[in-house]
Amino acid sequence: MSAPDFAFERELFARGCRLVAGVDEVGRGPLAGPVGVAAVILDPDDPPEGVDDSKALSPARREALCELVYAKARCVSIAFASVAEIDARNIRGATLLAMARAVNGLSLRADFALVDGRDVPDGLRCPARAIVRGDARSASIAAASIVAKVARDALMRRLDAVCPGYGFARHAGYATRAHVEALARLGPSPFHRRSFRVRGAIL
Repeated sequence: MSAPDFAFERELFARGCRLVAGVDEVGRGPLAGPVGVAAVILDPDDPPEGVDDSKALSPARREALCELVYAKARCVSIAFASVAEIDARNIRGATLLAMARAVNGLSLRADFALVDGRDVPDGLRCPARAIVRGDARSASIAAASIVAKVARDALMRRLDAVCPGYGFARHAGYATRAHVEALARLGPSPFHRRSFRVRGAIL
């Protein structure tokens, strides 16, 4: 599949939208930690080269591209929904909440938002469109996917220092074998999602 480009954004520029935000999340699947979202407005006259779906990039490449996005983007916003919000709202509801926070937290008000996935969150201060697999299709969404992944991984490393023993720095809260074994040995931490299941058992 070809790299993400500005095709969706160019359609919006032609309609008079000057500031187009790409929006993506990270952390829907883990057993621990918040869900994170980034919203990014790129400069179409000076886009960062090499942006791609964060899942297709090595950690070192993601870090380098994240720095490039910050250097070249018009503005960047990061937001999280907490473990308590995930347990109260379910992961879909918490993700949409964090998406709205990220878009509305941009220092420049977006004219339009391109959102990865199937859902447009309520409460946005601009019109929006959901794009399935948008992180592999839209350069703005791909940039957001990189920023969100780097930010959440950094947060999980901090949580690992606060609550050692689970290996958050290594697996970012996902259900690896080592993580499941640590849960069996230590029980859930305050950072674990109590509404999630591990091999049929609620945390």
